[in-house]
Amino acid sequence: MAKKYIDVMDTTFRDGFQSVFGGRVLMEDFLPAVEAAKEAGITHFEFGGGARFQSLFFYLRENAFEMMDKFREIVGKEANLQVLSRGINTVMLDTGSREMIELFAKLFAKHGTTTVRNFDALNDVNNLIYSGQMVKKYGMNHEVVVTIMDLPPGCKGAHDVAFYEKTLRNILDSGIEFDSVCFKDASGTANPHKVYETIAMARKLLGESVHLRLHTHETAGVSVASYLAALEAGANGIDMAASPVSGGTSQPDILTMLHATKGTNYNLGDLKLDKVLKYEERLKECLKDYFIPPEATQVSPLIPFAPMPGGALTANTQMMRDNGELDKFPEVLKAMTEVVEKGGYGTSVTPVSQFYWQQAYANVIFGPWKQIAPGYGKMVLGYFGKTPVEPDPEVVKLAAEKLKLEPTTENPLDIADRDEKKSIAYWKEVLEKEGLETTEENIFIAASCDQKGIAFLKGESPLMVRKGKEKECGDENMAGNYTVVVDGKQYSVQVVEGSGEVQVTPSAAPTAEAVQSAPAAAPAASGGKGSVEIHSQTPGNVWKILKNPGDKVEEGDVIMILEAMKMEIDIAAPQAGTIKSIDVNVNDAVTDGQLLATME
Repeated sequence: MAKKYIDVMDTTFRDGFQSVFGGRVLMEDFLPAVEAAKEAGITHFEFGGGARFQSLFFYLRENAFEMMDKFREIVGKEANLQVLSRGINTVMLDTGSREMIELFAKLFAKHGTTTVRNFDALNDVNNLIYSGQMVKKYGMNHEVVVTIMDLPPGCKGAHDVAFYEKTLRNILDSGIEFDSVCFKDASGTANPHKVYETIAMARKLLGESVHLRLHTHETAGVSVASYLAALEAGANGIDMAASPVSGGTSQPDILTMLHATKGTNYNLGDLKLDKVLKYEERLKECLKDYFIPPEATQVSPLIPFAPMPGGALTANTQMMRDNGELDKFPEVLKAMTEVVEKGGYGTSVTPVSQFYWQQAYANVIFGPWKQIAPGYGKMVLGYFGKTPVEPDPEVVKLAAEKLKLEPTTENPLDIADRDEKKSIAYWKEVLEKEGLETTEENIFIAASCDQKGIAFLKGESPLMVRKGKEKECGDENMAGNYTVVVDGKQYSVQVVEGSGEVQVTPSAAPTAEAVQSAPAAAPAASGGKGSVEIHSQTPGNVWKILKNPGDKVEEGDVIMILEAMKMEIDIAAPQAGTIKSIDVNVNDAVTDGQLLATME
């Protein structure tokens, strides 16, 4: 009897890079490995979308559309090139308007995309309908997603087989056209038994003809067992990555899964073992200068208590390491249990995972529920759709008070359509004022990346890449010599053990790493007679400046917005008054406690 063919998608160049490097890998460094992957027999790649879209413009001075074109040129016309899209967000930080969602589909089809994996973190099927229609309108395959995880111990009410069956039935009842179905576990916490029962349920409901996949991460240490369970239950496809961006916070390694399926009735994509070995050797050589955070290669027994996705975990720990707060990481993870439960059980995947992290971090730093992180607050108030269960009413009340917003049940797309800043016409006008071409690509870059997109198009965006060989594999022992590239300049950094000083030649401004953890208003301190200082409480990058010196503001008015880990962080006026000074510029990297503005 012939073995069952299992479609393997190689996630190395999207999810692997995101999970290990925060997406910051330069084209010239990794494209040679794509050729090696092709030679190994891989024909299905995740090559863009998700955070790997904006990160190119934000940190790499690269155009994601050009990267996609080059990738397609290497692998040929027949390869299945897949992207990750967040439903009504697509690849943007916030909910897109209908015309921006259509433009996303048009451009991604134009630049080589075969398949769009389309998910909603809340499993609100209404958030998948329009984006799914646009994917099909422009001739791409639509892979509709049910997002999954295990709830922290003691929590119940969603994320069991019955909940996933209800979600899948809602997808079928909605009439969404799809080509395949994926169960996506970004945190790697769904236990193998539940995975088996869930895939078996889906296979029975969908019939034998529908292509059915599981996506997971090794973060919690059960990914291989979960994949084997999924295959036994009838899955047709799984996702894997290549070393050194496999395992740990990423997907299981290709070689590991080939070993795990020895003696079984599964044929993993006709992969050539000797060529896979050469591919991984080539990839290691391509990435040899990149710093790999120690936690990116490890699994954590704490993750099932706080479902943190692999794609977000290392970015968060890097920020905490840079800010001298890595010791608080277990405490923040512990705080997530309550945050998940009171937030309504959205799946811990972008953007909800960022909302959870924001709120858990705020609860640790400022005290439980003293602050409401803006994204988390808007989620419990209904601005991103309906959560799986009703959020805690006291948290909803607190969010309404802190954010000065009323709860809503309105379609998020209708809200977005009313926002002129989410229209093509608005961004076309912005480009014209900046003297930039108004191509559809430029319009989408500007709309999805805002001022950072404009900076990229004007040739003014920063280059922020972490390079340097890791010397030790411990969270605290980071001794060694590193090279850090910032704005195109290389800095030699020597980190020594014990109480020795860190040597940097020449000195450089600190590189902000991603976190989504600021409250709506930064704390104020006296800055002289009649003056109030506003400081950042988190590392990040200045995304937008909304007020100017001389502007009058009311308490809670947003003065500027920071960006960290794909999220916007409002910096609001702590009291009514007049802006005296703005002490940072757009695209500046800011550190914890840095002065942002003064008021009087």
